[in-house]
Amino acid sequence: MTLSTVPVATRYILLSALGFAMMSTCVKTVAGYGIPVLEIIAARASVSLLLSYLDVKRKHLSVWGHNHLLLVARGTVGTLALVCIYYAVSTLPLADATVLQYTHPAFTAILALFFLGESVKRSTVICIILSFIGLIVMVRPGASGAMLGLPPLSVMAALIGAFGSAVAYVLVRRLSQTEDSSVIIFYFPLIALPVSLLLLGKNFVFPDFNALLLLLLVGVFTQVGQVGLTKAMAAEKAGKVTSYSYIQVIFSATLGVVFFGELPTLWTLIGGTLIISGALVNALWKV
Repeated sequence: MTLSTVPVATRYILLSALGFAMMSTCVKTVAGYGIPVLEIIAARASVSLLLSYLDVKRKHLSVWGHNHLLLVARGTVGTLALVCIYYAVSTLPLADATVLQYTHPAFTAILALFFLGESVKRSTVICIILSFIGLIVMVRPGASGAMLGLPPLSVMAALIGAFGSAVAYVLVRRLSQTEDSSVIIFYFPLIALPVSLLLLGKNFVFPDFNALLLLLLVGVFTQVGQVGLTKAMAAEKAGKVTSYSYIQVIFSATLGVVFFGELPTLWTLIGGTLIISGALVNALWKV
């Protein structure tokens, strides 16, 4: 098989998954330089704000959109979710942090039921059950309440990040009825940049050359991931694209081994398989 024989959508989603995995690798690496999570978010937002602004202007649209309240809410929720996700990435093995983020389809289904009036299908129920069992396997809570597996604060951050991503996704689906996708994307860094700088305050750490390069790469790889995902969605059905996107877990696990010497545990492999299986059932089985 040559590259030319691989479907276009598959190539784009693989590029997207690799881009997001590389972004997480850069986040974890630059955190090791002592750069605070909020500063990493501010750097990413700076790059994304410029690129998304240019994209909106390319389409000759107003950057402010129409439903300002929901646009600001989407940007705020996305920012808070990103803080949690980046904290989890910087304190957990890459494979574990990535797998825990994929609990978001279960959260999305529950939120869509209450706020969008969508029905819950059997595939969604299976997704929720498998995600919950997989989470228990990975975390392994003891009888005393202590977690035998992963650090509880990091796990909580990852789950809050996944929940925040689900809230943002529901808001995007509502906003898509009145707003262009580029305007929705623009509001994310528009909110994230001032919020992260405000919360960062005097904790700013002046990066050396290597850290500065990594901060720029966080923004670049984020854009690669987003562009790849957008183009894949345009070329193929969402369910099929989503099924390929879970290759990001494999990329993240591989990068974790190569750059950080993080060998996934048996519990991570079992729990991760359950969570990803649930997400795949939800994406591909429309019953």
